[in-house]
Amino acid sequence: MRLMLIAILLGFPLLEALVLVRLSQTLGWWVLAWVVLAACAGMALIKEARFTLLARLAAGLAEGEFSISALSHSARTVLAGLLLIFPGVVSDFIAITLLLLPGPRIAKHSGVRRTVGGALIEGEFRRTR
Repeated sequence: MRLMLIAILLGFPLLEALVLVRLSQTLGWWVLAWVVLAACAGMALIKEARFTLLARLAAGLAEGEFSISALSHSARTVLAGLLLIFPGVVSDFIAITLLLLPGPRIAKHSGVRRTVGGALIEGEFRRTR
């Protein structure tokens, strides 16, 4: 397991360098522009994730719930931002894929919550005809 982890940690930057060199031979200076713009987009994503996390947590706490989905969404966005900052096309492709894939949906509880006159009424119901 350790050998596999070391191989991935050493192999990924080598793969990125190889792809960057091959693309720069083909496309020229456009690859440098891609890397710089991707890094700027990554920094913007990380800043956006911070504000989104605070807003989602505040909304969840106002409803009386702690939102794990807000944390997982922000973690995905931060990871994608870090991958965009890392120079390379392969990491950018992984980051874009991570951003475009739908996240896991966390099911809400099946009970119904309603407030009537300040009192909280919880329960389940079935419709019958």
